[in-house]
Amino acid sequence: MKRLSIFVFFLFVVMEVNAQQVIPLYKGAIPGAKTPPSDYVEATVNGTDGVARVSKVVTPTLTAYLPAKPNGTTVIICPGGGYSILAFDKEGTLVAKRFSDLGITAFVLKYRLPSDAIMEDKSMGPLQDALQAIYLIRKNANVWNVDPAKIGIMGFSAGGHVASSLSVHYNDVKVQNQEGVSLRPDFSVLIYPVINFGSYTHAGSVKNLLGENPTDAQRRYFSGELHINAQTPPAFLVHANNDGAVPVKNSLEYDANLAKNKVAAEMHIYQGGGHGFGMYNKTTKDDWFESLKNWMTANKWL
Repeated sequence: MKRLSIFVFFLFVVMEVNAQQVIPLYKGAIPGAKTPPSDYVEATVNGTDGVARVSKVVTPTLTAYLPAKPNGTTVIICPGGGYSILAFDKEGTLVAKRFSDLGITAFVLKYRLPSDAIMEDKSMGPLQDALQAIYLIRKNANVWNVDPAKIGIMGFSAGGHVASSLSVHYNDVKVQNQEGVSLRPDFSVLIYPVINFGSYTHAGSVKNLLGENPTDAQRRYFSGELHINAQTPPAFLVHANNDGAVPVKNSLEYDANLAKNKVAAEMHIYQGGGHGFGMYNKTTKDDWFESLKNWMTANKWL
């Protein structure tokens, strides 16, 4: 058994303490994927604002940050970008490194961005990748010293829409899961998240995921606050009152419906900061990540 465990471990990663490993999300063909056109090539552009933006993701991956002394808790991080790009470092790798310093194993999910060119149903591609990520990690929990009962999902902006959609639709979308592994996250962390696809949404995220003329049924399905029940994972939310891109009501309504269903949640609303402040809201000396640490400690995830 010991030799088998070692073999499985090296099948996925080469162990390097506090280093990163890039792991393909799927083995073989991706369900529901199309052959991409020759000019559809992943690209990373480093903006003048210092943000690395990844576009045209064809091959989704997990980038693993493995702490020297893992405590068993794991967080899957979904960067934002309006479903058009991924702010991969600002809302991904920088966050993962901070988790790793705490002994938390972190995986940055490079999910496919919705595109009719590479997906049979672009509306389900990002959520499918999130489901596959939690399946892969929970199935191979022993490989990364992960406690299968302490796996959370985190997302920023549109990545928060991926994370919240997984939190309410973990039983809806099919992935290859012959073992019957639970795809429910144990908790979620939602940072200025897109939640609603109705009257107080981020129009760009809706257009990119659902197209120009989404149906009412599609809008309702992807409005996560409408699907909360007693089994929805506990959540930690952060938003700014003056967010001009994703209205703060997205977080307020999600939190209110968690409370109605007696699901544990904590929410931090800042006076300023706007949208997309990442790890650090420059308008305040408060550090939301420190509050997240306290919340995770109180819930025995840290």
